[in-house]
Amino acid sequence: MNLYPLKLKPFVSETVWGGRRLIDEYSVETEKRNAAEAWVMSCHKNGTGVVENGELAGKTLREVYLEHPEIGGKNCEGFSDFPVLIKFIDAAADLSVQVHPDDAYCAEKGAGAGKTESWYILDCEPGAYLLLGFKEKITKEQFEQAIKSDTLMDYVQKVPVKKGDFFFIEAGTLHAICKGILLAEVQQNSDTTYRIYDYGRMGLDGKPRELHVEDAVNVTKLEEYKNPCTPTVTDGKTQLVSCPFFTESVFEVNGSVDGFADDNSFVSILVLDGQGELLCKGEKLDIKKGDSIFVPAGCGSYTLSGTLSILETTV
Repeated sequence: MNLYPLKLKPFVSETVWGGRRLIDEYSVETEKRNAAEAWVMSCHKNGTGVVENGELAGKTLREVYLEHPEIGGKNCEGFSDFPVLIKFIDAAADLSVQVHPDDAYCAEKGAGAGKTESWYILDCEPGAYLLLGFKEKITKEQFEQAIKSDTLMDYVQKVPVKKGDFFFIEAGTLHAICKGILLAEVQQNSDTTYRIYDYGRMGLDGKPRELHVEDAVNVTKLEEYKNPCTPTVTDGKTQLVSCPFFTESVFEVNGSVDGFADDNSFVSILVLDGQGELLCKGEKLDIKKGDSIFVPAGCGSYTLSGTLSILETTV
């Protein structure tokens, strides 16, 4: 296979809480009523990106990966499937209060995959907040009673947010993205969610959205949330987190920045703002705010130039 950077068209998810900022500001194309989520780098069977450039144009990233798993790199070989999924999320209304299981619980249930994730806040309304964990440690019995008595919101922790904040959310952490938040999410390649509470609202089909209380009670950590990550700056890049599933950094390009995709990992380049170009193997790719570029493992050296804000992910 001739290795080259792949520009990806995202899969778009429409939901009851989604907005249109990704359509209006990030050039996400869809005929759906909203773009709640844009899966900007996805090999997931429920929604995969499509290659827009070069000889692979028209193929899904999942098809390319299944045919040529070496594009993920050696660090992906220990996973049963491609390990990472990256999204933009636009919360025009509150998301449900939910939790994701870990891999062990999913294996026990025989369905899905675990989900540890991270959030980088791109923008938010004044006073916006997340729900993360509990105000204090509670018992399983208190948790179950709070769900039954519709008093769960009395126990959960509200965390104010501002642009540029970063949160690492390990599997088992109760959470919700709330109204007025736009973020980039890097996560395990999973679509497994246990919904605990959804404000009694109806889905787009006019029916109550399904809850998964029993599973949620089984997997939720009944404690305060404390962000385990301290971002570090090296050579102009801010590393947000390095965990067994992904390594994530943000950096600015004002002029040019060189990169390298070795045999160990692909490099995901997500343009958070600005415009410029990517040069690789003598080929130029114009890039702008909202674009997602997958640089296959082993692709070698490349250069980003222009005025750009970049979220970079590797394994």
